[in-house]
Amino acid sequence: MDIASYIPILLVALVIFIIVKTVRIVPQGSEWTLENFGRYTKTLKPGLAFVIPFYQRISNKMDMRERVIDIPSQEVITKDNVMVTADAVVFIQVIDARMATYEVSNLENAIQNLCLTNVRTVVGSMDLDEVLSKRDQINAQLLGVIDNATDGWGTKVTRIEIKDLSPPHDITQAMNKQMKAEREKRSDILIAEGHKQSSILKAEGEKEAAIREAEGRKEAAYLDAEGREREAQAEAKATEMVSTAIGRGDVNAINYFVAQEYVKAFGELAKSPNQKTIIVPAELSGLAATVGGVTALLDGNKKK
Repeated sequence: MDIASYIPILLVALVIFIIVKTVRIVPQGSEWTLENFGRYTKTLKPGLAFVIPFYQRISNKMDMRERVIDIPSQEVITKDNVMVTADAVVFIQVIDARMATYEVSNLENAIQNLCLTNVRTVVGSMDLDEVLSKRDQINAQLLGVIDNATDGWGTKVTRIEIKDLSPPHDITQAMNKQMKAEREKRSDILIAEGHKQSSILKAEGEKEAAIREAEGRKEAAYLDAEGREREAQAEAKATEMVSTAIGRGDVNAINYFVAQEYVKAFGELAKSPNQKTIIVPAELSGLAATVGGVTALLDGNKKK
């Protein structure tokens, strides 16, 4: 078989090759940079595109979707000279395919090294306690620095997260002991505060009870004094009435005074602890007559 018989086959293969190289389909989420003899001309967007073979070529197929870059772990010395192991992840998204292709060589490697250096800078400017407790602040500070640095590469850093910050084992043990001591201290303080509050409430209760008891005694004394005052007023009124009657020459009034003293003396005689026998005087009927006279005196005064 001579060479001429291969010519149609070669022509068909060439046509197929030219068609494949000419008609290109850019997938969604990607952008391709196009060069004419090595010089950038334009960026091909997702969809159908035509490329002139041998004259034009695709220089880079850039993924425009957000993606994550893992930052290797590294040992960092904090401000108080403690060695910690730190690693992170950074989320990036290419905004300009041309800048990401021509403004930096190996975009992901550049961002990775940029993150490594800035992690050392940010973590190294803090004490260990700050590093462990202010992770959000570290993330925000790293994001601001790295995002500004990647603007010229047509790339947006959307997030950066510190995955792990691990101090040495002996530091971890010391921190655990410190944490335990702090919790025991808080527990002792709470118990002491409880005892203090209980003592205060007990003292306030005793104070309130004493005040109420004093107020009760005061009220009782006031009522007792008021009763004695009214009794004295009544006795004074009775004495005034009897005195007036005596002034008029009323015999019953005189008998009232005699009967009053007689009853009082007889009562004292009955209450005596040494008295075992009480002799009732024969004049008890006269006492009754005297009392009757007093009653008449009072009735007569009411009629007036």
